[in-house]
Amino acid sequence: MSPQQRLALVEKPERRFALTLVAPGVLVLAVTTTFPLVYLVWQSLQNINLAMPGMERFVGVDNYVRMWGDARFWAAFAFTLIYSGATVSLQLVIGLGMALVILQIPRAQWAFRMAAILPIVLAPVVAGLFWRSLMLTPDFGIVDFASRSLGLGSHNWLGDPTLARVSVIAIHTWQWTPFVFLYMLAALAALPADLYEAARIDRASAWKRFIHITLPLIRPAIVVVVILRITVALSAFAAIYAATGGGPGTVTEIINLYAYRVSFVELSLGYGAAAAVVLLVLTLLVAGLLFRIRR
Repeated sequence: MSPQQRLALVEKPERRFALTLVAPGVLVLAVTTTFPLVYLVWQSLQNINLAMPGMERFVGVDNYVRMWGDARFWAAFAFTLIYSGATVSLQLVIGLGMALVILQIPRAQWAFRMAAILPIVLAPVVAGLFWRSLMLTPDFGIVDFASRSLGLGSHNWLGDPTLARVSVIAIHTWQWTPFVFLYMLAALAALPADLYEAARIDRASAWKRFIHITLPLIRPAIVVVVILRITVALSAFAAIYAATGGGPGTVTEIINLYAYRVSFVELSLGYGAAAAVVLLVLTLLVAGLLFRIRR
């Protein structure tokens, strides 16, 4: 018997054992994710409106054609891109900056790590209510008090369209920047110290060490963080719903919230499912592009 045949005989039982271990997880994943996604796509091809029961019928791509001419959908689509891009960029810049600073304080790192965990463990709906009731309330909120103390006056932070958009971006950034901070701190702590020592001997400035050593070495970690954070930002819902409900009007409505309102407020389940499918496709495209950049 050749060595290849002996190796095949050994590997075959191991593969069966591995498949036996993986099969339950794959089955649960298929039932809890794959089937609902297939049903969502099927529902997006139907005319399902709970306000008119008995009128359900197959309409094909009519929901998507209708969406193409829906100005409200495109406004939600545009704000989704703005919201995701702004929050992820701010999280990355602030989180990486914090990690670089805290890395220079080795003895107190545990305290900063403990403090960073607190916003992350809050449910997004709790974070939205916290900012709405305590931080951004006109006249009584902490942010409004700081604004008046600086001579900038009092503002209706969640009632003004521009300020409301800035506020929901700030809420998401505040809650999830600590995640980026912890991830970047771990990535920076794993970098080899001898490279920096050699750079100092060559009289490289701190900026050059950051550009030519730190950034190239942590680029894989940055890409992973961006992928994780952008997929969450694209599907954000609870914090915005708790803070503004998508208002004033629809200015803070992202696609996820738009699909919810269309489905469960306006009772047009087929059209809402089509909006959710568009969000799914957008998320897959962005994640696929980022994974390709990572490779």
